[in-house]
Amino acid sequence: MIKLDSIQTDLVLTNLNENGELSCIKAFKVAKLIGMKPKDMAEVAKSMNIKITNCELGVFGKLQFTQMNEDIYDTLVKGSQENKKVNCEIAWKLAQEKGSTLKKVGASIKNSDLKVTHCQLGVFYDEEYESFERARN
Repeated sequence: MIKLDSIQTDLVLTNLNENGELSCIKAFKVAKLIGMKPKDMAEVAKSMNIKITNCELGVFGKLQFTQMNEDIYDTLVKGSQENKKVNCEIAWKLAQEKGSTLKKVGASIKNSDLKVTHCQLGVFYDEEYESFERARN
């Protein structure tokens, strides 16, 4: 279990929304502020009984998305596994490229047949992949 000091705890608490939740985007910010890796944020949130919400890629939460961008979708499909699973980190990197944003990438995932795997915050993972990896090792 991850233990936070009082300064780290305050940094988490001051970044909560009006419902006492931590948005996905703020979770990345908080990880940097408290000196943790993003993948540790799910455990931090769980230990503080805080919900991480509003995934920028549309996996969970209540964010609204516009229409899919065909060019972004095609790029994601080329970089996906054969079963159209896209690693979260790859989707975020695409969002940082010229002409793209998290909202456009999120809309292209949310409104398509693609599935995001391996949340960088540790909130979710792909059970099929994890089972396969455990069997290999």
